[in-house]
Amino acid sequence: MKATQRDFNAVAPRAAQQAKIAFFCGPDEAGAAAAAARLIAMLPDPGERIELSGGELKSDPVRLGDEARSNSLFAGTRHILVRASGDEAHDAVKTWLEVIDGGEGEGACPVLIVATGATDKSRTAKLLEGRGDSLVAMFHPPDLKSVTEEVRRMADAAGLRLGGDLAERIARAAGLDVRLAQSEVTKLALYLDASAQAPRQASEEALDAIGAKTEEDGFMPLVNAVLSGEVNRLPAELRRMHELSLNPVAVLLALERRAAQLAQLTARLGPNGRIKDLLEAEQKARRVFWRDARDLGTQMQRWNARRLNRLVQRLAALHRALLSNSQAAELMLAQELTEIARYAAPRR
Repeated sequence: MKATQRDFNAVAPRAAQQAKIAFFCGPDEAGAAAAAARLIAMLPDPGERIELSGGELKSDPVRLGDEARSNSLFAGTRHILVRASGDEAHDAVKTWLEVIDGGEGEGACPVLIVATGATDKSRTAKLLEGRGDSLVAMFHPPDLKSVTEEVRRMADAAGLRLGGDLAERIARAAGLDVRLAQSEVTKLALYLDASAQAPRQASEEALDAIGAKTEEDGFMPLVNAVLSGEVNRLPAELRRMHELSLNPVAVLLALERRAAQLAQLTARLGPNGRIKDLLEAEQKARRVFWRDARDLGTQMQRWNARRLNRLVQRLAALHRALLSNSQAAELMLAQELTEIARYAAPRR
């Protein structure tokens, strides 16, 4: 089975029933992770979660199959969630598929792999394509319209009656990150005591009350200062990050989202395109918000395809570092953002 963000919701119910392995990949890491969470929720009985890293499986490829066939500590069901980078899980997946094809995979728990820096052309994905017992799901960075629609779907499931303007505000405040958007919808539902059985009407006042911020009050001024190489603005933005207690991982997610957007725009631009003409076309197609166009134009001048590729790899490494050392996350992020801003600054 194969899926993208366009048809994942249609494919997911069958995958939840049939797939022994699901591989989530693509430049939209947030979308891939959110899709994995949705698939887990669709499993007949998700049970206990076993989390493994790609590094663990790379050093011990047999472990994936051993864990998949092991019984839960509490004698119930279980599922395995693997967070990997690129093809770290390739050998483990290959070994486990050989066991399944040998007829020894009966009764094993489902395995879900979220792989940053991987695509549906990766070696691991190639192992799984064409198999009825596997899913490869590829996610590209979403546009404002698709995230707004997803926010409304989340709201419906949570028992919130949400207008289009309010859904768009949540999408913007989340930096088009569906995980952050889901968090805002969940908080709003709890605040209004909403549920599918007792729906409630959401309002601007309620959203203000739970502290949801707009992009201007949140991550984007810092993201734009870094990627535009505005070194003089950076100290004030870093102070603001500290004073507002902005979550370092959330800030980094917003930065990763913008880097992925720049990579997508740069690919569309080609070697001879004009940045201004491209951004005007993207605004008409509602893939770029008019307020972002100026910053995007500056950043496209600073970052070519080769530089963006290095940036994406560096951000992925920083993401793993922040997750493994949460106590020093803010300091690590500030240091790395300073280095990136200096790299992006115009040469004099």
